[in-house]
Amino acid sequence: MKNFTSKLFLLIIFVLTAFSVSTAQQYKINLYNSYVFNDDIDAVTNGNNYFTGTVEGGYQWGIGFEYIIKQTYGIELMYNRQNTDFKVNYTTNNDTNANKTFGVDVNYILLGGNKYIPLQAKTVKPFGGLMIGLAILSNKDPLPGAESLFTKFAWEGRIGSDFLFSPNVGLRIQASVQSAVQSINGGLYLGTGGVGAGLNSESSMYQFGLGGSLIIQFGQSKPKMKRN
Repeated sequence: MKNFTSKLFLLIIFVLTAFSVSTAQQYKINLYNSYVFNDDIDAVTNGNNYFTGTVEGGYQWGIGFEYIIKQTYGIELMYNRQNTDFKVNYTTNNDTNANKTFGVDVNYILLGGNKYIPLQAKTVKPFGGLMIGLAILSNKDPLPGAESLFTKFAWEGRIGSDFLFSPNVGLRIQASVQSAVQSINGGLYLGTGGVGAGLNSESSMYQFGLGGSLIIQFGQSKPKMKRN
């Protein structure tokens, strides 16, 4: 996973270098810091086995590269990461109960757009955005027979506002919800042997977050076309 993170940063640096050859367009580097809240998950399998768990909230960091198409639209490639714990209680048909805490690394790679609302105050830019991509979940404490790495479809929705202190520096405040679709299942976290046998149900994970980012802005916004 460390090698993957390093390669991702190298890719982002390469993209930034490619865009920096021309300052005719505007782009941003967004350095994200957020807090995401707990998410409770439960499911009943076809065999009437049951599990419930909590993906604990905590600190999430990330980096985004946003290309401004025009003054009211931007396209962003973003990477977010959270190191957290997943506390699980599960019961089988044999009335066997077990509790386990798994260390989990949650990585999001998302691509999407931001729509900015123009205001008279050019230093304040409210926005809303929707992104889609991948969630890569790594279980650091897999049980025997369990997979340790899963990749799932993911999406994020967010609203917030940018506050620009200068043409090149600003602060983003936002609220967001991220989801890894059908990300929690028996194969990844509960194993296939012992008391975890047969727990193969899936459940989506939803993470609500509050935070923001430091904005580093380059280039110039694309000028509007003049009407005759």
